[in-house]
Amino acid sequence: MQIIKAPAIPKLPKLMRVAAYARVSSGKEAMLHSLSAQVDYYSKFIGRNPGWEYAGVYVDEAVTGTKDSRPGFQKMLAEARSGNISLIITKSISRFARNTVTVLNSVRELKSLEVDIFFEEQNIHSLSTEGELMLTILASYAQEESLSASENQKWRVRKNFSEGKVGSLRMFGFQLKDGQLIVVPNEAEIVKSIFADYLSGMGVLAIKKKYRSLGYTFSNNGIAGMLRNEKYAGNLLLQKSFKDNHITKRKVINIGQLPQFYVADSHDAIVDCSTFGAVQAEIARRSENYSPKPKVEERYPFTGLIRCGKCGAPYKRKHAAAGSKYEKIVWICDTFNALGKTECDSQQIPEDILSAKVAEVGGLERIAQIRVPGHNLLAFVLDDSSSVEVKWAHPSRSQSWTPEMKEAARQRQIDRMKAKEI
Repeated sequence: MQIIKAPAIPKLPKLMRVAAYARVSSGKEAMLHSLSAQVDYYSKFIGRNPGWEYAGVYVDEAVTGTKDSRPGFQKMLAEARSGNISLIITKSISRFARNTVTVLNSVRELKSLEVDIFFEEQNIHSLSTEGELMLTILASYAQEESLSASENQKWRVRKNFSEGKVGSLRMFGFQLKDGQLIVVPNEAEIVKSIFADYLSGMGVLAIKKKYRSLGYTFSNNGIAGMLRNEKYAGNLLLQKSFKDNHITKRKVINIGQLPQFYVADSHDAIVDCSTFGAVQAEIARRSENYSPKPKVEERYPFTGLIRCGKCGAPYKRKHAAAGSKYEKIVWICDTFNALGKTECDSQQIPEDILSAKVAEVGGLERIAQIRVPGHNLLAFVLDDSSSVEVKWAHPSRSQSWTPEMKEAARQRQIDRMKAKEI
């Protein structure tokens, strides 16, 4: 019998896994439209190349160009480290990052992983011979350009302040139109009522609860800030805060570092000057009568890490049933704790159970955030942007009893039996 050897089937060439990165620097509608357009463009661009395999478009809507503040950027780096990306396409160096150090550190790390980055605007591949030298020069240029733009913007803002003009403002009771504050009538009535409520003796928390029942969600700080805001009396105090630099853009309270500008009778008032002055006097009077001890901020391993999945409020640490034999440490939704179950029917979580579940998913160092989406459920967002849902349950009462509690219960049962016999 003649055996005919079949020709070998040629191996198909391995497709290059290609991703794209896009970022816009603010939450304005036009910028978000630009982000959507970039995602659509890159998805189609990668899909049209027969030698490429689509590896995703990673996006960020951010106020800074620093690496650590961008979850999309971090997720893309994690995928590259896992070997799931061969090429990254991005519009320009400034879109990738505005900080020279951030650009070069990211490029060098990806280069060590043999991941190429193509910057369309500059027509540079990071793995090319001249790539890093050109990137160093262009990244420095991009950073200086960002600094220049930032300084120009600051100059315009301060010039407007010196002329009594407001550039942008979001404030309950007013809308900004052509640089002027215009009173919003229905919101103005609420503002007047809040000032009157405070003068009648109500505290900030009581005011918050009152208007929450009417459908207005004010925070404690929001109400306290409203009562102190000179704009409601028709005046302007400008440059109360400023951004520290063009990279981090961290907001800093102005306590004398820069000049402030006060403009009297700059717009229509919502509350008259006498009412506003009376409220300031009442705030001062209450402050004198209430002199709390200096508050020392206590930080715990879970502080700032847990968010309620129902109302979005942070969870705080609390001693439940303090002073009783049932005392235990729990973590509780701030809304539920302050306003009750009618505002948020979330569930408190015993700290020992929380610690045990954290250990199950690999420890606290792996966790970026913990969300509480529902009863007896925890959702852990990990440092690689993946998420894990874990169920938990309260231990049975018998498991939580100490030997002393069990003995006391046994004695009570014996006493009841003796009473029945008598």
